[in-house]
Amino acid sequence: MRAGGVDVIRRRFVLLAAAILAACIGSLPLVPAGGGIRGAESLPAKLSDQEFWRLVSEFSEPNGTFRSDNLLSNELWLQYVIPDLVRTVKAGRVYMGVGPEQNFTYITAVRPKMVFIVDVRRGNRDLHLMYKALFELSADRAEFVSRLFSKPQPDGLSTKSTIQQIIAGYWNIDTSETLYNENLKEIRETLVTRHKLPLSDDELKGIGDVYQAFFWHGPSINYSSSGNGFGGRSQPTYADLMTATDSNGQMRSYLASEEQFAFLKDLEAKNLLVPVVGNFAGPKAIRSVGKYLKEKGGIVSAFYLSNVEQYLMQDGLWRDFCHNVATLPFDETSRFIRATRGGRYGAGYAYGLSSELGEMAAAVKSCEE
Repeated sequence: MRAGGVDVIRRRFVLLAAAILAACIGSLPLVPAGGGIRGAESLPAKLSDQEFWRLVSEFSEPNGTFRSDNLLSNELWLQYVIPDLVRTVKAGRVYMGVGPEQNFTYITAVRPKMVFIVDVRRGNRDLHLMYKALFELSADRAEFVSRLFSKPQPDGLSTKSTIQQIIAGYWNIDTSETLYNENLKEIRETLVTRHKLPLSDDELKGIGDVYQAFFWHGPSINYSSSGNGFGGRSQPTYADLMTATDSNGQMRSYLASEEQFAFLKDLEAKNLLVPVVGNFAGPKAIRSVGKYLKEKGGIVSAFYLSNVEQYLMQDGLWRDFCHNVATLPFDETSRFIRATRGGRYGAGYAYGLSSELGEMAAAVKSCEE
């Protein structure tokens, strides 16, 4: 979910204090740090296949629409916020987010125990179910990239290869229709036979359509590869996003190391990354997550919003979103991650974090006015 035009190039990421949201809404108090809630140890160590699908289906709202299928982020600077993020939030809690693969990079940074991805489009749930199967099927990063793009693995790649070496190794390798068909069959078998997810023919087709896009475009896939016509002039490829760095020049993408890949693979194998269809201002999805987490003693450590609030405000739904977020358990260390224009994390641009926080507080305060 992105704003179009030149402004997209200037978008950077800032951290927003969840405490401001609760204080402005005045609906629910913050969870005291270390008290008032049982903590991460009460969250499930894994979910059964039946429980996983119950959460996916029962928490979801009807399929919504957006101007793009949004198969890949167009946020090249998404890692810039990570150094401040990891200094602030606590590991072993709950991560929430919206959209495609940028969530994986934030997840490997904040190390949650459980994840909920909430997006208005069922296509995003299809995308994350595809990723779930590919993580589980792949032993390491090199195999994952091979499966994602249906390219035979070249010689010389190992678990010690850098992400640059892995991307370069596949760049000029032709895609294989035979591999594509074999992999698609394994994706379906993983989801339907191994996990026994009751996916409909329409849902299986949606997963197949997503996988076909990655097969067709390869590592050069970008936000607008599917012909949606949006995303502005900032169109990083999958390769660009995987080899990008944070504000200190450190690579933090989810494929930057085997350790990060293994963390995600373990989450997926334990059914702890739960994709939900839901509007941020809708009556069910976020509130269902909030109720579940309070019952389990979980706390939301980070919530990636992208720039969804832009659409909520223009559609007159901001107040509904505020009240939904107020049902989530969080404390003074919890943070929003938000795409914005400018940003103190962007080279060459100055946009103070405190003034951005002030703007957020004013916007949320307007919910009560």
